[in-house]
Amino acid sequence: MSRFTACIVIPIYNHKDAIGATVARLAVHRLPIFVVDDGSDEPTQQVLAALAQQYAGQLTLLRLPVNGGKGAAVMAGLRAARDAGYTHALQIDADGQHDAADVPRFIDAARAEPGAVILGRPVYDESVPKARLYGRYLTHVWVWIETLSLTIRDSMCGFRLYPLALVCELIDSVRLPTRMDFDIEILVRLHWRRAAFRSIPTRVTYAADGVSHFDVLWDNVRISRSHTRLVCGMLLRLPMLLAHKVMPRRAARADEPREPNEAPEPNGQHWWRVAERGSHLGMALLALSCKLFGRRFTALWLHPVVAYFLLTGRAAREASADYFRHLGAAAPQGETPRPGWLSAYRHMLAFAQSGFDKLAAWSGRVDEADVKFDDRSAFEALVSSGKGALVIGAHLGNLEMTRALATHGAHAKVTAVVYTEHARRFNSVLASANSEFARHLLEVGDFGPETAVLMQQRVDAGELLVIVGDRVPAREAGRTTEAQFLGASAPFAQGPYVLAHALGCPVYLFFCLKERDGYHLYFEPFAERIELPRRERAQHLATWAQRYAARLEHYCRKAPYQWFNFFDFWASSKRGANGRT
Repeated sequence: MSRFTACIVIPIYNHKDAIGATVARLAVHRLPIFVVDDGSDEPTQQVLAALAQQYAGQLTLLRLPVNGGKGAAVMAGLRAARDAGYTHALQIDADGQHDAADVPRFIDAARAEPGAVILGRPVYDESVPKARLYGRYLTHVWVWIETLSLTIRDSMCGFRLYPLALVCELIDSVRLPTRMDFDIEILVRLHWRRAAFRSIPTRVTYAADGVSHFDVLWDNVRISRSHTRLVCGMLLRLPMLLAHKVMPRRAARADEPREPNEAPEPNGQHWWRVAERGSHLGMALLALSCKLFGRRFTALWLHPVVAYFLLTGRAAREASADYFRHLGAAAPQGETPRPGWLSAYRHMLAFAQSGFDKLAAWSGRVDEADVKFDDRSAFEALVSSGKGALVIGAHLGNLEMTRALATHGAHAKVTAVVYTEHARRFNSVLASANSEFARHLLEVGDFGPETAVLMQQRVDAGELLVIVGDRVPAREAGRTTEAQFLGASAPFAQGPYVLAHALGCPVYLFFCLKERDGYHLYFEPFAERIELPRRERAQHLATWAQRYAARLEHYCRKAPYQWFNFFDFWASSKRGANGRT
């Protein structure tokens, strides 16, 4: 597990009567504490000096020479925590309003999702001033408008936990307000930067003799000015914020703290660790737009979406460039796309268009005239025989479109075998577009004897089981075979051939490519039956994997922008070459 180290940051200005009890309640959690004195008066400085001695080794006292405002103090504390090597900082006000007993809940939430901002959602008792309570909702509404989202439930609570790499990158690059409007603006700007947010209900109590530094006139003026600035920023970012609805933020894994807006590194990164990008709401909006306004109008939205992810998706750009380098290595110069921004844009756009076409197909907006067989003899012979078969495809072109058309036309029983839990949001949208989608989808986590038992009945009933041969199941650790693909050795799953052997059925290859006059289907025999003799099992697996890799390479060269594996496909071979496993 990657390193996770948290601390506490307390901004303070003249809260000499409350700070001692606040620190005492926090100290029991044994987290390092940074207290930032925002130019307090002499009595408060004396109290803070005594606390620094009392909690020596746990409490670090920072002092700003003049009062700069809460935002200035918080930013100073966050930078100090980052420079001291901490990964996360829990901000809490000095006045004792917040329930320090909830600190472990914030820490646990951050450990579970290190890239997320953990926000307190106040639960008030009768002590809360009604004007403060109701006034907050005006700001909440503005924040929801500025983010086009309800994700930030409460933007004013002074009890929150930040991932320091993410927040310090923001405060070092953007001029943020330094007064009470800081808490609001930093969250909106983090949301614009694709941060994930999680909320934790927490009790808030207002002491009868509590000291508040909220200036009813000037702080409200500052907050209003901040909202004006943020609304203007929202309007300028409107295309990108709408794109976020279609391709939303990535969830951070518990064992990999990183910024939510930072794409996973392709080098050595397994494809199943790359979280599905796309919200159910955003995809559903595309589906609704397609239904109301048609395919042509809705397809226009793909361009700004792709442009955004071209700019922010460094990992996808690098994976695309790596693929095109391999593709062009053995080809005559000029016959394949050159790695770069233009080829990456066209590559990502083809991927987005493929997903859009899947949605259109399952919605009944694509008919058979849009899809043509290159040679349909092998497919017709198989269908007329009534036999079941295993069909191996790839993340090339649009495998899903043909399954949709087969379901609409009732020409063949086609079931897609997919890896568990990946692309579930997108699949749920396709399912909402057609009730038959889920009936012809079989989720598995691995290929092996258990999986073969689940599939045997379908094959015996004459179904065509469609699987892909260019991904390795998440739990199929080690069960790969190296094959030459685009001029280099790459790992290919053994699962399809092990499964074909267990089923004892014919095996076909299938690719569906988008060409100038529509989609073209390529359906070709691969093996009447795959045998894997025990003593020569590894050799036979390698032979079948190499045959598949050769055909995949042929079709990649035929449609270079339509192979959609945006991760380092050759990663395991590179690790082996470097002596790592």
